[in-house]
Amino acid sequence: MESVINKRVKDFSKNADLIQTISIFLLALLVPTFLGQLIKNIFGAQSIITQNSQIIVGTVVNTALIMSAINLKGWKKILGVVTMPSISTMLSGYVFKSASVYMVYMIPAIWVGNFALVYAYKLIMLSKEKHYFLAGIAGIVVKVFVIAGGFMLLKAFNIFPAKLVTTLQTAMTTTQLITATIGSIIAFGIYKLEKSK
Repeated sequence: MESVINKRVKDFSKNADLIQTISIFLLALLVPTFLGQLIKNIFGAQSIITQNSQIIVGTVVNTALIMSAINLKGWKKILGVVTMPSISTMLSGYVFKSASVYMVYMIPAIWVGNFALVYAYKLIMLSKEKHYFLAGIAGIVVKVFVIAGGFMLLKAFNIFPAKLVTTLQTAMTTTQLITATIGSIIAFGIYKLEKSK
């Protein structure tokens, strides 16, 4: 597993590596905290864009996760990017609003799901040298399965209030699938752009 975690698309100079690491970390940390509120301030609380801010935030986070899989190496960097978005989201309380307090129960599943997405790219695309989208499909399926499975397990133990179950179920299933898929497509564009340089 160590050799897989240390795979990346190419070796970068120390400066390029530092810039990428800081950029990806900032995306993973700051986007969940501030982007939702920024969207609300720009478009208003009732706008369709604000109502769907979780999709925008989730897409940016998934793009950051995939870019970390492709460009970063080492456990510290990978685990930092995998864990930061959910902590940031929960602390900001914006994306899940009144349900944010219950998101603490979902953190382990979200971390494992995020790691599965990153690991799929490292294993399938970089170690086994298979197609980018094959890694994406495998990673997205496992990520959604893990997060949705974690939610269903907690739901079976009545952890969540009944009034929030439908909202959280959508957030932990359909929204995860949509944001990971869009994030994969955006990251592919960035990957191709980097490759052409």
